Amino acid sequence: MSTTDTSAPEGKTVTQKKEITPRQALIKRALKNRNLMVSGGILLLIVLIAIFAPLLAPHDPYKQNLLARMVRPAFMGGDSKHLLGTDALGRDMLSRLLYGARVSLGVGLLATLMSGIIGTTMGLLAGYFGGRIDQVVQFLINVRLALPAILVALACVSLFGGSITVVTITLGLLLWDRFAVVIRAATMQLRNMEYVAAAEVLGARMPRILRKDILPNVTSQLVVIASLEMASAIMLEAGLSFLGLGVQPPTPSWGLMISEGKEMLLFESWLITIPGICLFVLVFAINVFGDGIRDISSPEGRN
Repeated sequence: MSTTDTSAPEGKTVTQKKEITPRQALIKRALKNRNLMVSGGILLLIVLIAIFAPLLAPHDPYKQNLLARMVRPAFMGGDSKHLLGTDALGRDMLSRLLYGARVSLGVGLLATLMSGIIGTTMGLLAGYFGGRIDQVVQFLINVRLALPAILVALACVSLFGGSITVVTITLGLLLWDRFAVVIRAATMQLRNMEYVAAAEVLGARMPRILRKDILPNVTSQLVVIASLEMASAIMLEAGLSFLGLGVQPPTPSWGLMISEGKEMLLFESWLITIPGICLFVLVFAINVFGDGIRDISSPEGRN
């Protein structure tokens, strides 16, 4: 957009370009990033599918029909009433996939939110105060990194029983270390900035400085870390469900569907292939989306 300066001498016009706000520049860079737009569109589609699963599902995902068990997908010559076939208990695969998206996204979002709150709080406090608080946080981070997440998750789920709630809480308490490491390093750099020193001189309290001056400047890092941890949470949930220690039957879960179809791998491989492709697309889209956010928010991506 441009404006014309009418105060210029007669016969001459001066065109002034309107300044673009940082938000408009960010949106412009996002629209130019093809990977971000494609992965964002895929994620939006999966989210809408999960939300409207009851309206989109052609059958009850829990209803069993032994007379219609192991029906092949329609594209493999099966019954058109079951577009993606049925499982060993005669349950419609398409309906279970739609409802399974709810489980994967729900566990991933809640676990990431919980771990993000824990890790971000620890990182902010360690980076801002330093000293003994920083030493305590670093010790906790080292302890967490010394414990393989999958083994701890297996132990916790075996101890407390497999359910969506137990899996979500367990993953939320295990995936905070990356948040803490990155936010700690970023906070240590920001605490020496002039605007933080000015806020301290003006008498601003520590919670306000962390909330108003530091946290907004680490948002881009938070989004990137959250995308990585959400993908990890979804994969861990699928792995636990595959082992029979995560989401329990008959709740639809992509990991559980893969587990239920593994016995027929050599004969009816589509029982594993279809939910496996769905899981791959979701995790891949989340990772690419996080990379896109990093590209448009980094200094190199602003040029």
